[in-house]
Amino acid sequence: MKASYQTLSEAIADYQEKGYTADFNLTENHLESKSMKQMWKAEELTVVKFYRFEGESNPSDNSILYVIETNDGKKGLLVDSYGAQRGAISSELIQKLKMDTQK
Repeated sequence: MKASYQTLSEAIADYQEKGYTADFNLTENHLESKSMKQMWKAEELTVVKFYRFEGESNPSDNSILYVIETNDGKKGLLVDSYGAQRGAISSELIQKLKMDTQK
């Protein structure tokens, strides 16, 4: 695990090699893995690390990679775009995914 990555795809590949293979999706009230057919609430997951990527020419290319572990031992990644086009997400998930840059 590096302190930073040049590209989103480089970071994803590195973490997948380290066992973070679940592909998480963000929904209004939980995180889900469609392939595992499982869902987790905010209190059931830990954000281990996050990386922010900014598109050089297009602001809509901005994204965040969240490295996540669940309370039942699943390890995976969530790629989320950020900006003005944010959907409805529960306050619990917003707090869980809130980036603390002071750490």
